Amino acid sequence: MSVSTAPTRSRRRWLPPPRRLVRSLAGQLFVVQVVIVAAVVAGGAVLAYLFTAERTADAARREVTSVAHAVADSPSVRSAVAGPDPTAVLQPYVERVRQDVGVSFITVMDTDGVRWTHPLPEQIGKRYLGHIDWALAGQTRSETYTGTLGPSVRVVTPVWDDQHRVVALVSVGLTLDSISAQLSGPLLALVGVAVAALALGGVGTYLANSRLRRHTHGMRPDELSHLYEYHQATLRSVREGLILLDRAHRVVLCNDAARELLGLEGELDGRPVADLGLPEALVTAVLGEEPVRDEVHLTAERVVVLNTSTIGTGLGRVVTLRDHTELQSLSGELDSVRGFTEALGAQAHEAANRLHAVVSLIELGCHEQAVEFATAELALAQQLTDRVVAAVGEPVLAALLLGKAAQAAERGVELTLTEDSRIDDGVLPPGLSARDLITVLGNLIDNAVDAAIAGAAQSPGAPEVTVTARIDGGGAGDGAVGAGGDGGGGVACLLLRVADTGAGIDPAAVEDVFRRGWSTKQDGHGHGLGLALVAQAARRNGGTVEVGRERGAVLTVRLPLTGGRVRELDQEGAPA
Repeated sequence: MSVSTAPTRSRRRWLPPPRRLVRSLAGQLFVVQVVIVAAVVAGGAVLAYLFTAERTADAARREVTSVAHAVADSPSVRSAVAGPDPTAVLQPYVERVRQDVGVSFITVMDTDGVRWTHPLPEQIGKRYLGHIDWALAGQTRSETYTGTLGPSVRVVTPVWDDQHRVVALVSVGLTLDSISAQLSGPLLALVGVAVAALALGGVGTYLANSRLRRHTHGMRPDELSHLYEYHQATLRSVREGLILLDRAHRVVLCNDAARELLGLEGELDGRPVADLGLPEALVTAVLGEEPVRDEVHLTAERVVVLNTSTIGTGLGRVVTLRDHTELQSLSGELDSVRGFTEALGAQAHEAANRLHAVVSLIELGCHEQAVEFATAELALAQQLTDRVVAAVGEPVLAALLLGKAAQAAERGVELTLTEDSRIDDGVLPPGLSARDLITVLGNLIDNAVDAAIAGAAQSPGAPEVTVTARIDGGGAGDGAVGAGGDGGGGVACLLLRVADTGAGIDPAAVEDVFRRGWSTKQDGHGHGLGLALVAQAARRNGGTVEVGRERGAVLTVRLPLTGGRVRELDQEGAPA
């Protein structure tokens, strides 16, 4: 019987690779700062020790030199060296002096270097270990030499007799061990100060880095770098405008979208939001205590939706902006289309009524009356259409005027086009968009119709709205009417004037007419955006808006067809 010996698969427990220790930014700075502090403290301690040692050695040399001179100049020493037994006299004397001044040894010797005195009596009579040549020559010098007591700092000086001859030598010295003993106290103090400085520096560094760790949330340098790159990429890529303000309402951050929406240029960091040249209503909303939610505001050339919120517990404020210009224009166009639809429905209803009347007259056999009635209604309906089509060759304006005329007629207001109105086809430049034309003329007519209806309740007579649309100014071509009249200094412009029979505009309110929120409606349905949008569209195309008065209010818009801006409106849209 065979036994299968198939190899068995050994089970090995999978172990994750060792994780490489990567310190946070605060941790890395802590290590670096501790190393720097330790190096500075150690270097300072070494320099201080060397300086102290050098000063101590200098002091030792001065001390032994002064003691050597004092002993050599002593009369008792001079007399003893000339006596029969110098050792008997000098040994007790110099030992007493040595103990009093605290030096390691005082050796008195003859001119051959044979010792007469020594702290170790057995060394008396032996030769001095050191150099004595310069002392025999009458000089005093110091040296560091290893003698019977070990390494020492010593001085050798001559002893002179009355004839000024060198008759003996005196050597005084301090061993290096005694000098080191003198350094032990300052050295211990220096080490203590160094350790205290290192500890204090380490604690301060730890506290500073703990605070840094809290601010950086313990992130590594590469994580902080990636976070910054993502932060910058996000700010530049989002289409919404974003502005961050600090507690003092100064700009901390402003992305590219906010710059474009608000028309801001130059350096903005640190500037108060009130000094950015923004509309007053927008600044008031941003600086208000209450948060703002989806509030519509007008800038120089745009309609923006504003939102504000507080950062944390009063750290500052976040301001977000969304471009509402296109949507507002589309809303205006939608309102115009809705008005056209309602007008067409009303006309269809009226046409059905008239058709029923014509059919009834025919059934009654009143054929001539039926023909006269139908012809009169057709002529009346076609009269305004022919007038508008003949005078206004621009399709957008013509369609807008016809639609607004039908809408005004439904509301009981007569809309007429003046005799001098004339705009040939192809005169308007491509840069003057149809959307801006609808915004300007549509809002002017809507406000005039509302004013005329409101004025009819206070004064007798049918409410009327008069519209003038023509090319004005020198160089307007064959289609110009009144060339050089109201035009801006010979610059051809499109003149749109709308007059109503309402109560007019109070002269005190002229400066507020084109501000967002201004409205004469008392029913609460007015948003105060119509005339503000008119001023914005005129400003965007380099035009002007003027407010006048005849029977009622007269508003005139001039949009240049050539050249640049004719006249600037102020940023709040006040009339020029």
